[in-house]
Amino acid sequence: MSLLGIIGGSGLCDYKGLEITDVRDIETPFGMPSAPVRMGLLDDKPVVFLPRHGEKHSIAPHRINYRANLWALHNIGVSHVLAVAAVGGLNSDFGPGTLAVPDQIIDYTFGREQSFFNDDFSADKHIDFTYPYDAELRDLMLDAARGMNTSMMDGATYGAVQGPRLETAAEIRRMARDGCDLVGMTGMPEAYLARELGMAYATLAVVANWGAGIADGELTMQQIHDTLAEGLDKVCSVIAAVTQSL
Repeated sequence: MSLLGIIGGSGLCDYKGLEITDVRDIETPFGMPSAPVRMGLLDDKPVVFLPRHGEKHSIAPHRINYRANLWALHNIGVSHVLAVAAVGGLNSDFGPGTLAVPDQIIDYTFGREQSFFNDDFSADKHIDFTYPYDAELRDLMLDAARGMNTSMMDGATYGAVQGPRLETAAEIRRMARDGCDLVGMTGMPEAYLARELGMAYATLAVVANWGAGIADGELTMQQIHDTLAEGLDKVCSVIAAVTQSL
């Protein structure tokens, strides 16, 4: 039986519309997750919700215990992970308010625990990561958006940066030259850890702002929050449709 786990990103620390049936503190071999795991019903379908940054967005991207988060979801039977992420846009196709389902990722992070097998490694732990996102789950999100007449970009390269600071204009120019379309702080190692555990994983990205130096003026957190607030209603509608189709 498929069970969808939703990882909430910036702006989605609480999932309105989720009928909570159980809340669990799950201790893992890698410590505690970002928050208690909430199990519930979304339009009568069972789902699991975990806010990536904690219940009050108090955990910085580079301090998130990604291993504990993914292990906890796997431990309670999650088979598919839909990860919501607020990102910056790096070219004209990905302006603020755009929804996108990336198909590739470039990892610029450092110092994060990248594997469940750091202390128990063997040659068979080299796991293929050619295509980091699950094709079936990506298609379900794209189909849901089409059914709602909601625009959603099919394919993008997500550049995962360390944070918590925002990037410099020069860094954004470099990432664009590398082929990145989006920039975010939480895409890795989350995607790879899901792959190690055999869970289907895909990201639903909400473009909250232009990357540094692309638009005139200073980037403010208020601008980001306002754009996210508009996009997250569409995100929740897409997730509800995916839940019915999975």
